Amino acid sequence: MDDWKRVDSYLAGKLLPEDPVLDAALAANASAGLPAIDVSRAHGKLLHILARMNGARRILEIGTLGGYSTIWLARALPPEGRLVTLEYAAHHAEVARANVARAGLSDRVEIRVGAALDSLPELKALAPFDFIFIDADKENNAAYLDWALRLARSGTVIVCDNVVRAGRIADDSASDPALQGTRKFLDRLAVEPRLTATAVQTVGDKGWDGFAIAIVD
Repeated sequence: MDDWKRVDSYLAGKLLPEDPVLDAALAANASAGLPAIDVSRAHGKLLHILARMNGARRILEIGTLGGYSTIWLARALPPEGRLVTLEYAAHHAEVARANVARAGLSDRVEIRVGAALDSLPELKALAPFDFIFIDADKENNAAYLDWALRLARSGTVIVCDNVVRAGRIADDSASDPALQGTRKFLDRLAVEPRLTATAVQTVGDKGWDGFAIAIVD
């Protein structure tokens, strides 16, 4: 773990210049008592690059927390682009709004509060989305994937975080609800004919985990 963190720090120092806005967002999250489960700096930049490679103009994020990944993704949008992010907890959404405003991105980011499965049907009028990032309660990941497909188009990129869970994903004896939800998501991903998908393990500041990435055919 120490080696993972050391390499993460080295790579960030080489490739990710200091960013006062993002640092302030993490500080605000900590001050507000939010859990420190944001994506890492390197993974945030990866999301940004993937969205830019995709030419995304409309982005959907399921799971806002304090808006750290939201800022990374919104920065990938053109000025007329739009990002809709869904957050269950009103307190988290309040912190995220302040972070997004500080980043100068309020004009292209909309934060909707409530259970994502209640909010997702309301987004049909805004579809299709070009890029969808799933990073919310893992128990509902398979349902989120179903909604992502309904709100996507051919060429939409779908990324889901935390699919390795310190290697427990491959442990048949592990049975916590978050892990079961992730397995259902991967099972759904494996049989969906409209998707071409893979998953990548990651190590670093956030420990041992990984993400799944798919493109709608």
